[in-house]
Amino acid sequence: MIKDMTKGDPLGLIMWFSVPLLIGNIFQQLYNIADIAIVGRTLGVNALAAVGAISPIFFFLMMVLVGMTNGFAVITGQRFGAKDIVGVRRSVAISVILSFGFTVVFSAALALFMEQVLYLMNVPKEIMHDAYWYIQIVVGGLVITTLYNLLASVIRALGDSKTPLYFLIFASLLNIFLALLFILQFHMGVPGAAVAVVLSQTVSAVLCIFYVKKKFPILHLKKSDWIFNYSIGHKDFNFAMDHMKVGFPMALQFSILGAGILIIQSVCNTFGPNVIAALTAALRIEQIATMPMISFGVALAAYVAQNFGANSFARIRLGVKQASVICLVLSIVMAFIMHYFGSDIVRIFIGDTKKEIIDIAQQYLFISTMYYFFLGQIFIYRNALQGMGEAVIPLWASVAELVVRAFAAVYLAVHFGYIGIFYSGPIAWVSASLVVAIGYYMSIGKIVHKTISSIREQRKMAA
Repeated sequence: MIKDMTKGDPLGLIMWFSVPLLIGNIFQQLYNIADIAIVGRTLGVNALAAVGAISPIFFFLMMVLVGMTNGFAVITGQRFGAKDIVGVRRSVAISVILSFGFTVVFSAALALFMEQVLYLMNVPKEIMHDAYWYIQIVVGGLVITTLYNLLASVIRALGDSKTPLYFLIFASLLNIFLALLFILQFHMGVPGAAVAVVLSQTVSAVLCIFYVKKKFPILHLKKSDWIFNYSIGHKDFNFAMDHMKVGFPMALQFSILGAGILIIQSVCNTFGPNVIAALTAALRIEQIATMPMISFGVALAAYVAQNFGANSFARIRLGVKQASVICLVLSIVMAFIMHYFGSDIVRIFIGDTKKEIIDIAQQYLFISTMYYFFLGQIFIYRNALQGMGEAVIPLWASVAELVVRAFAAVYLAVHFGYIGIFYSGPIAWVSASLVVAIGYYMSIGKIVHKTISSIREQRKMAA
């Protein structure tokens, strides 16, 4: 169901929109979490370390594709907010063209140089084989991943966060079933878990296609929607550039976040399988704990995009303030839960037999949860900026986060061991939150001033 977010109570709309996103994000995390839990429980610590060692690559790939498709969908949401139905369809068409062109090139380059990437990440030799084949299979299915994320992003941009959710839940449960089947019955080992991920994502994408075709007439593209004049200066070329100016910087921004995790994992990999396994479990737990804040941020982006298209700047400011307060409350609640129950959740992944791993994972959670407030504000202000089509400031914030995280991880690891790595994330969160918060207030102020000046000029000309 399409939802107009330019009318009604901002907080109610954002919360209404974010709940299905939260459920969906949790189930989407089940793809990787289920693999880690199943592999860790059935194949042992080395298999768990193999999946964990390349989990940042998995995260990196998802961040690039999610950033790009969400960025393209911002333009779609703005066209919908402006009641430009033809613009909505053409936005979807150019998003498909750009998304698939990028994904094909990106996948081919990754597949070709994957062995070198794993070498640079310091993946231990004893887990290299399983790690290599797991990530290569995932890379082979990136086109399917892009298709699902693009469809989901477009549907959310039109105000419907529920439609992709049901398919995602089904596909996530299917992934668990297939992973168990391929590992326990077909004895495919770690690669079997990757095959399950790709097949499950294929199902979710196909279901989205059929649903859009049946229930979303606004997204039924015509032949004319696919015809673009790419001559420099033509309106079609400028329209495509509008998408690239938001989508590709967002992909780069998200990839920088993923690159930060890659650097941490590379340093972590030098401490052996036990530390790798512990950080793998702790990071998956943290991803679940921060899902409410992430979902609130994504909901805010859709809300801001529609209201930006409708020039409702007062509603944008009110929605951001309310979302920021709610995110603060969520960060406190999640920090409390993870601080006191994190070690119990770690046992879901590795059982009770590896006390050293549990202790290491618990140390990470104790440190990181104290800084969830700053992480939550990153999600709010970054998504608000992206909803307004502002990609440069979030990009600089991501660069700052990457530089600080990389320096802290390497420097602190040398002086304090793996405990030093655990502080690199929180330090980066503080830095990035300051950049996006200041950037948001500067941007919204400039946009409002520019709009008011434009209206005054129009009135003078009319008089």
